[in-house]
Amino acid sequence: MAVENVTDANYETATSQGVTLTDFWAEWCGPCRMQSPVVEELAKHMDGVKFNKLDIDSNPETPSELGIMAIPTLIIKKDGQVVERLTGYTPAHQLEEILNKYTA
Repeated sequence: MAVENVTDANYETATSQGVTLTDFWAEWCGPCRMQSPVVEELAKHMDGVKFNKLDIDSNPETPSELGIMAIPTLIIKKDGQVVERLTGYTPAHQLEEILNKYTA
């Protein structure tokens, strides 16, 4: 499954059902450029998780509402409720283990 770009306007709807992971990032963020390929790769082979990206510069409202102070931040939701918040680079194996807790 491909990673979908979401915005302030559709974030809540895009993350309201099932298990979702949203990567909060910005173009100028070095660690975000390291995290992005990890998210893209997991999206290709992990069933049961919807992967999203939200550019914080173009969409400042949602990160503010969620209290995001540093990026990259990964927010994992299950049926619209935040179940995990990861700040900073998260390696693929660790991220996959965390996601598997919510898809099993």
